[in-house]
Parts: sequence; C-alpha cells; structure tokens
Amino acid sequence: MEHDAQVTRAWVLHPDIYGADTRREASFALEEAVALAAALPELEVIGSTTVRLPRAHPGMLFGSGKIEELGQMFKANEIELVLIDGPVSPVQQRNLEKAWKVKLLDRTGLILEIFSDRARTREGVLQVEMAALSYQRTRLVRAWTHLERQRGGLGFVGGPGETQIEADRRAIDDQLVRLRRQLSKVVKTRELHRKARAKVPFPIVALVGYTNAGKSTLFNHVTGADVMAKDMLFATLDPTMRAVQLPDGPEIILSDTVGFISDLPTELVAAFRATLEEVLAADLILHVRDIAHPETDIQAEDVQDILNSLGVGEGARQIEVWNKIDLVEQEAAEALRARAARDDAIFAVSAVTGEGLGALFAAIAGALEAEKSEAQVDLAFSQGKQRAWLFKEGIVEEETQDESGFHLRVRWTARQARKFEAL
Repeated sequence: MEHDAQVTRAWVLHPDIYGADTRREASFALEEAVALAAALPELEVIGSTTVRLPRAHPGMLFGSGKIEELGQMFKANEIELVLIDGPVSPVQQRNLEKAWKVKLLDRTGLILEIFSDRARTREGVLQVEMAALSYQRTRLVRAWTHLERQRGGLGFVGGPGETQIEADRRAIDDQLVRLRRQLSKVVKTRELHRKARAKVPFPIVALVGYTNAGKSTLFNHVTGADVMAKDMLFATLDPTMRAVQLPDGPEIILSDTVGFISDLPTELVAAFRATLEEVLAADLILHVRDIAHPETDIQAEDVQDILNSLGVGEGARQIEVWNKIDLVEQEAAEALRARAARDDAIFAVSAVTGEGLGALFAAIAGALEAEKSEAQVDLAFSQGKQRAWLFKEGIVEEETQDESGFHLRVRWTARQARKFEAL
C-alpha cells in the first residue's frame, strides 16, 4: 500500500514522575523507548526528551506551561506523532492531541504496533488483534480499520486509522468473540503440534531473555538458521524451533522466543502467554542476557518476573548466558569471565564471535543428562511393544524375567517417562 512507504516524523517523550515506582534510570528508559520506536520502519524519530514531573496531571498529563513549550517544539520540527513512554489515559490522549495538533501513542499502543508488524504465525496475528481491541475498547475515538488491512500495523501510525472512526463497543466485543473462537482453534492445532513434539524423544531447550539480548543471533549461530536477527527491539515474535545435534551430546530442539520487556502492557502478557507456553514445555531454559547493557541486572529481574508470572518458578532448570562479552571493556570482561567460571550455571559468551559456546554446549548436554532418573518398570509378557520401545531408546540398564513377566531397571528423562506412559 502507498502509505507504507511514507515516513511519519515522531518525537519520543519519557515522563519522569517524582516518586514513581520505577527501577529504571530515566536516560536508559528514554533510550529504550527510542529503540522501540526505531523498530517500526515507517517512523523517523526526530528527537526525544525526558520530562521531569512532580506529578501526572489527570486531564493533560503535563502542566500547561510544559504543554505550550513542547507544542512549539513539535511545530518547529514538523512532528506528526508523539510517542509517550508510559500509560496515557484516553482523556489525556484526546486533550494532548487537540493541544498539539498531532497524533499521540502511548507505550502500550506503540508495543501493539510493533507486535502487529512482527507477528508471523496465525496465532500471533490473532493474539495481537485481540490485544489491540481490548486496548481500543477503552478509547472510543479509535479506528479499527486495521482488521481489514493486509499489512501488519494497527492503523495508529499512518494509514486509514487517521479517519478516527468511532469504534462502537458492541462491534468490538463481537469482533473479540469471533477472534477468541478462531484463536481457540489455532491453539488446539498448536497443542496437537506440541503433543507430536512430546513424542519426539529430543529434549526442548528454550532461549528466553530481555528484548535485544541477542537470542536470535545465538539461535542462528547454533542452528545455522536464518532467523531475523537485527539490532532491533522485538525482532522475534513467534517462537522458531529447530532440531540441533549438540557436539558430543544429544539431539535437542532449540526454541527461540519473543523478547521480554519491562512494564509489558497487561493486555500483551495475556495475549502472548500461549506463545511463551513453549517455555513451559522446555526441559531446560537458557536465559540470555546482554551483559554489556548498563541495566543488565534490572533486565534480568524483569525476565525472571515474567517467567514467574507464567508459572516458570525458581525450580525450573536454568542456565544464564552472559552474551555480548565481546562488547565489554577488557578489564570488566575478565572479571565477568572469572565470575562465570566460578558458577556452573553461568556462561560468558559472544554469539557473534563464538567465544564460550563450546563450554555452553557441553553444559547443556550435561544438564540434560543430569535430568535422567532411575526407575523400575514391570511388564507383562503381552507388553512386547513397550519392552521393544525401552530397548530402542537405549535406556534399559538391567532386565530380569520371572513367571509374571519382565522386570527392567531403566534410566530415563522425564520426557521419556511421559512418552512411555502414553504408549
């Protein structure tokens, strides 16, 4: 479509409210918001500003003097879209759009746009549309013509959305019901795929991490797959899975997942739960961190919070992968390598240069081997199929036989035990 080629001039604002409950340094938060905006090809970020606020004004977010000052700056720079890194109420949005004569998007709206632009699978597309409708339902003056459009994008940035058709709540609710129906069918199909994978005796290793931590680059390095890997937030939205033979280790299925982010809008945590269910099914989780980022510890906490909210608790087997060690200054990098060397569950690596990956692969193989447990299996003479399967898997340690049948001592993974139960 024609409007896809057009570039919208945007300005990013980060409201730094005194006493707000945030762990992030305002400058890094602004930097991340600019990177988010850069993830949309049709946006050109002309400038960015942190606005210190004693408190958020209920009707306008900012005070009248600040609104006037920002309005002049937007006019001088011919800004068409203002991105506010934080929540903006529908009333605040309408008032600010009127005062500044620009379109305005808050953090949730922007992330929805990116998700819409990146979603590739049918499930991803449906989830984004549902999240967008839930978000728009609170904003009666919002177009939702994007549902009829071929391209991603939700009509907030350029395109038919500019007509600002008032979305009737009942129409939105009807649409949500329709989408839920479609999604339940897609999720069932996905469950069938997952059951099919459960029959594969390969363990699943899931890559998780803060967005832009380098998961896709690591995935590509390991699998040789050409997954979209760019220095861009939310580069991956749908899990990509590949079978990989580990050097001197088992064959595994490696799963690359969507990047996590702080203050992920609640609509999206719910919408992308199914996408992240791949993580719940994993035998091992690799938490990939951008160790060169100034806020790497805070990012790691955010990832852990989301994992906990998904039900992946502290008990799940995890290995921490300190990626981008090649971008850390030499002295600091040596200290990080020494720290990682003292901990069996931490590996300092570079997905770009390949440093540390050999040791990481060995640890993955070791962790999956350690997952095995011993069990006693008693089989009747009529259960020849089950006995043949145990031998085929190579997990029988010892077998005896008496008048009641076969008695086998096996050493197997939880996945193999589940598979055996299903036989």
